[in-house]
Amino acid sequence: MILAGKKKIKEKEQSAFWRNFHRYWDLLSVLVPQNLNTRYRGSYLGVYWSLLNPIIMTGLYTTIFGSTFASYYNDSLISYILAAFTGLLVINFYNSSTTQALSSIVVNGDLLNKIKLPIPVFPLSMIAANIFQFMISSFPLLAIVTLVNSKNPLYIFLLLIPFFSLVLVCTGVGFFVSALFVFFRDLGYFYEITTFVMWITSPVFYPAEIVPPRIQPILGLNPLVSIIESLRDISLMGNIPSAMLLFKGILAGVIILTLGILFFRKFESAFMDLL
Repeated sequence: MILAGKKKIKEKEQSAFWRNFHRYWDLLSVLVPQNLNTRYRGSYLGVYWSLLNPIIMTGLYTTIFGSTFASYYNDSLISYILAAFTGLLVINFYNSSTTQALSSIVVNGDLLNKIKLPIPVFPLSMIAANIFQFMISSFPLLAIVTLVNSKNPLYIFLLLIPFFSLVLVCTGVGFFVSALFVFFRDLGYFYEITTFVMWITSPVFYPAEIVPPRIQPILGLNPLVSIIESLRDISLMGNIPSAMLLFKGILAGVIILTLGILFFRKFESAFMDLL
């Protein structure tokens, strides 16, 4: 009897899990295209506009710092260009996905007051929209660079490991800032400073080797550093990153995602009173 009861409870839990999964999936399949259509309505290039910023910034960095930092990339200006471009892809993905997730709940407050919907789906939809945009516009360029440098198509799949870490980090931060924004509407201004700090402490336009040893531990706190370095190892050097570097990125992503979910769930019950 006890075993039969436990079996029924387990079956109910599994059934509830799949019902929730399908519900989230159905909502995401509606919200993600809606987000992209709203963002690029009337645009000729659509999602490919997301490449404009990193291309322009790469040109500026190369003009200003290229001749100085090329020596850290085998004295190759092309390698520096690709390194800066790779770093910019990562930092732009982080900035756009988390910034859009920040206001996602408040922006949809009227909808949530009319229809009972799972609130986490809104920050998730912003992250998912940016994943789709990245895979369509940026990832093919990374794949081409990786194939040219490594001469091995399997290395293209290796790119997904640091990108997966990046998604975990952005999702965790997205949950945290979207929940906090419900209570503190000035957070958007402070978060601009946060994204600047994340950018300046990431080796985007400069090589990590030039950072003084006493500052290195500060850079180590930035979860994007290991992700950028892993992507560069794969796409530029044609090497498999060290297991420690990959593990560090995934571990940081899991920790940030877990903390973000716990923070979100702790205060979720108070959201509707403030929307």
